[in-house]
Parts: sequence; C-alpha cells; structure tokens
Amino acid sequence: MLTASRSDVHLDGTPRQRLRSGVWSGLSLASASFALAVTFGATARTLGWDPLPTIVCSLVVFSGSAQFALVTALAGGGGTLPAVAAAALINARFIPMSVAIGPSLRGGPLRRALVGQAVVDGSWVVAHLGRGRFDLERMVGATLPQWPAWVTGTAIGVFLHPSPEVVDRFGLDVVFPAFFLLLLLEELRRSAAARRAAALAAVLAGVLVVWVPPGVALLGASVAALLGLLGSGGDPAEHTASAEHTPSAERDSKDAPGDTSDDTTEGRS
Repeated sequence: MLTASRSDVHLDGTPRQRLRSGVWSGLSLASASFALAVTFGATARTLGWDPLPTIVCSLVVFSGSAQFALVTALAGGGGTLPAVAAAALINARFIPMSVAIGPSLRGGPLRRALVGQAVVDGSWVVAHLGRGRFDLERMVGATLPQWPAWVTGTAIGVFLHPSPEVVDRFGLDVVFPAFFLLLLLEELRRSAAARRAAALAAVLAGVLVVWVPPGVALLGASVAALLGLLGSGGDPAEHTASAEHTPSAERDSKDAPGDTSDDTTEGRS
C-alpha cells in the first residue's frame, strides 16, 4: 500500500542518483551546521559543560534549536526539568513533519524507523515534492553530511574552548539569540497566529522574569504557543471558504433552478 501511495509521484533518476543529489544539497546545509555547531560547543564549554556530555548531546539530539534552548535555559538557572521541557517543545515540530512523510515511507518497521531519523529541517524541505509527497532517498542523502558536520563542529568548539575575550570579539555570544531571532522573524512573516503568540510570549516572559530565573520564564513563555493556537480562530479567508460549504449554502445550491439530481435519484429508486 505504501508503494502504491507513491505511484502518482514522478521521481527523476534511480534511487542512487536521487541519494547522490541529496548529498550534494546537504553539503551546503552541512557547512552552515558546522559553523553553528562550533559555536554551540564553544559556548557550552564557556557555560561550564564538560566535553563528553556536550559532544554526546550533539550525537543524540542532533537539533541546533533544541540544543540552544537547552543550554540557554540551563545557563539561566532554570534547572534540568525546565531546560529539557523547553528543548522538547521546540523539537515537537518533528511530530507533524514525520507524519507528513508517512505516506511516502515503505518497507518494514525497522527501515521506516531508520529513514525517520533523517527528518531534519533542511533535508525535509529538500525532499518535499509538493502535494504532501517526499523523495525519501533525497532526504536521507541530504542528512548524511549534516550529522557528522554537526558532531565534528561541536567537538572542535569544545576542544578549542575559546576564551571569553575571543567569544566577545567574534560575537559568538550572540549567535544563540540571533539564531532564534531568525526563526522568529520567519514565523512572524508567514503567520498572523504566530505574531499573536509571539506578543503573548513576550508579555509572559517579561512578567515571569521578575520573579523566577530566566530559564523558568522561557518555559512559561512557551505556553503562549499553545494559547495562540487555541485562540487563533483562523484567517478570514478560511471562514469565507467554510461559509461556502454550510448547510444553508448546500441547501440553496440544491434548490437552484436546473438542479434535477433529486428527481433523477427518486426516479431510479
């Protein structure tokens, strides 16, 4: 059934060619991941993380945004639980992304689970064919160079461990907030619901930080994402589209002149 669900999608080239194409696409993504990983490793060491846990974090988590949230929350004194919760909330985006590639998966449970490990932001976008279909070989290929680049960059950042003066001179201490700012600006540009959620999060963070550590304030502000989702109400265009399919609209259409579908049905019965 999984193979049949892909039959309406034209995939150019053989699986090996698509895998190779994905690798080439992933190289540019890997270069950016490498630079970001060096910053993560260096900043984690500056904040007191030991080398081994820092590298293992990149090996296992393999998510820049989640790792940034984790180290930022811990540095802010929020404690382990709020830090892990903040990272988990950020990584929750992979749930709908994984669901989206489900119809394109094939093979047994083990194969599907292994392919699912390749779901990262850049690779997911590279593999998207439109209409909810994905080129899984290209997605896997795009992820292959990114994971070693991320782990290697983290290790280099850990062992170079630049001094606070170097961190300040090259602006390494602003990479984390700049990274999050770019993510935020992209969401604000695309979604009115995101703008409402961001405004609510700013208010919550500003109020909470007066009484609790910044890490806890960060976790509390993330609740705005859920509140914004529940109170979004949708866009006006969506309401217009739904209004066109209300029972009254359907009834008006059914009563329109020239519509003899009911009479025909009754005659056949």
